[in-house]
Amino acid sequence: MRRLIGRGLGGRRFGSRRRDWVLGALLVALALAYAINAGSALVVLYPRAVAAVRALPELPPIRAGQTVLMVSPHPDDESLCCGGMIAGAVRAGAQVYVVWVTSGDGFELDGALLDRTFRPRLVATEKLGRRRMDEAAAAAAALGVPADHLTFLGYPDGALLKMWSSPDPVRSPHTGALRVPYTRALSPGAVYRAANLRRDLDSVLDKVKPDVVLLPSTSDFHRDHIATSLFTQEALRARGWTSRARYWIVHGGLEWPVPKGLHEGFPLLISPRGFHLPWQRADLEQEDEDRKLSALRAHRSQMMVMRRFMEAFVRQNELITLQDTGNPADGTRSEEEDGGYGGF
Repeated sequence: MRRLIGRGLGGRRFGSRRRDWVLGALLVALALAYAINAGSALVVLYPRAVAAVRALPELPPIRAGQTVLMVSPHPDDESLCCGGMIAGAVRAGAQVYVVWVTSGDGFELDGALLDRTFRPRLVATEKLGRRRMDEAAAAAAALGVPADHLTFLGYPDGALLKMWSSPDPVRSPHTGALRVPYTRALSPGAVYRAANLRRDLDSVLDKVKPDVVLLPSTSDFHRDHIATSLFTQEALRARGWTSRARYWIVHGGLEWPVPKGLHEGFPLLISPRGFHLPWQRADLEQEDEDRKLSALRAHRSQMMVMRRFMEAFVRQNELITLQDTGNPADGTRSEEEDGGYGGF
């Protein structure tokens, strides 16, 4: 009788099914950890994805005498998406300029670390913005971009899509500011209004007159990236320059890019959110990979909290598409859907 009580259906001991579930969950977690983090996972788990990247057409390199403008939503996006291309363009003799639309003052985890508190004060997020502008300038220097080719606009991190959707002034959800608070910005004191952002972006485009414009795709998951793309595409259309656009993605879907960490000998795979786009492969020289890694390391505040994510972009190639056929966000996504993040 005691034996019968201690056993369930099929002769299994009471409680063993729970242990099976725990063991199964542990095995799944280990498999996911391997798929996300191990370099060999590219060969073992993603052979078709690797082959798809290697089959892509090669992007023609930027030539000497060309002028390139990188439009970056936040400090670090310029290095994540295109640091190798930028370094290669500078080395080839092109003139490269970078404009940052926000100063990255919305990444509150960074702000908390700087302020050493779980609830960073508004002044801490502005302090973070100033720090990230310094880091961006250092990253650009690592890529070979001159200091006088850099422009900061200082518009509100985490609120660019709201600006795109309304002509009214907006308040920064992180610093609480209603105006550009940074003295090194192009227009210090400018009200956070779409018309002012358009004016500043127009000013940069008219000054640089770029042959190539590197900008985010509207298929990128981050709302600031979507808005940056919409503002920039609008300005390019007004000038008849749409053929000069080269699109990229940084926020490409859950856990992309895989594997996490530094795996320089592997290709950068196509992101889940970019499967529908006609990509071209920009192969990188080792020197340009090295400069890209140095640029990313210059973003010290970001590397403190997401080093393995950032290092995962240092690969044999970068990905660019000449078309942006994504579906722009309508501004209705919640903070939860977006992860609640600003500033990276």
